Amino acid sequence: MSDKLPLPYTGIRVVDLSQGVAGPYCAMLMAQNGADVIKVEPGGDGDWARILGQTYGDHTAFSIAANLGKRSIVMDLKHADSREIIDKMVAEADVFIEGFRPGVTDRLGYSYERLKAINPKLIYVSVSGFGQRGPMAKRPAMDPMLQAFTGFMSENKGADALPHRTPVIFFDMSTALYAQHSVAATLFAQRVQGHTEGRHIEVSLMESAAAVQAIRVMSGYREGPFKIAAAPSGTFTTEDGWLQIIIVKDQEMQKFSKALGRPEWAEDPRFATANARRENVDLLTGWVRDILATNKTSHWQKILSDVGLQNEAVQSYPEFVDHPQTKAMETIAWLTPAGSDEPWPVPNIPGMPRFEPNSALATSPTKGQHTRELLAEYGYDDATIERLITDGVVT
Repeated sequence: MSDKLPLPYTGIRVVDLSQGVAGPYCAMLMAQNGADVIKVEPGGDGDWARILGQTYGDHTAFSIAANLGKRSIVMDLKHADSREIIDKMVAEADVFIEGFRPGVTDRLGYSYERLKAINPKLIYVSVSGFGQRGPMAKRPAMDPMLQAFTGFMSENKGADALPHRTPVIFFDMSTALYAQHSVAATLFAQRVQGHTEGRHIEVSLMESAAAVQAIRVMSGYREGPFKIAAAPSGTFTTEDGWLQIIIVKDQEMQKFSKALGRPEWAEDPRFATANARRENVDLLTGWVRDILATNKTSHWQKILSDVGLQNEAVQSYPEFVDHPQTKAMETIAWLTPAGSDEPWPVPNIPGMPRFEPNSALATSPTKGQHTRELLAEYGYDDATIERLITDGVVT
């Protein structure tokens, strides 16, 4: 996206009641596209993402990444007087996002049917763990639970042969992306195709985890446990670290064999074709492992890269952030949110203008930072705002 083009969601308002990562990250993407996103969070700790992991003032890495560009109001949704405020917001909103367990928004008085009566064009997004129906619908579900439930963890085994979760929250993030995709399609239908009705979009971590794993779900069901698609491939120990390689084509095997000083491998019928290599993967992998362990990662990287073969050193996050390629692509923006003494390396969003430090879109709000400002925008005078604060309706 060109930095000179107007942001496409300018003029769109989002009321975001979700917490954690999936719903908030969806709303954050809308904010980065120009939407005015109002983050409604509870009192006390606020959005629980603010206390997930190491805290820095009002923030953690989770809450920073998921809330850039929003405005925050803290509100007790169980207080009877909060309904009038939410109703005013909904009446002027284009999108409403909630991430409660099924049934909670109905009890709070913010069901789709009720809010649709206030605003017929409202796009109402429900983000859940296991979906709105079924025997597990009301179970709590964070990303690690879906890694276990959907099959991912069964194939993510470590050297101890035990299933492991990955700390990268793939399924929260993919849920946000699928939700934003559905919202974008509905906005297109309304703004371009002239549709006059809203829509209730239901997105769950379970469905998103299945969709993002589509190839493995299908092949795993039909063909059983994962089998390598190409050999040799995988992560190999070197003298000072690890190297990831993958050899697919027969001509790549010829180059690889010569680069490792074993040209006879390419002529060996056990390794001459892709199918043969897969059938003899254990033997071939063992030989490759023994050779790569004799020298440093950089040594093998140069040898393999010089002949055009895919290989990458296994890097830490600091190594990735500081890498020349990362810097050349301006992949990282350095942002310092409230509560942090040092800047954070925040990845820029692909296809979007890069974050500009200290700008509104590059700022994640503190709890209730915009409470007074937002109430004033919705017509509440100073005396009424003070009463709402005193009564505990807002903070």
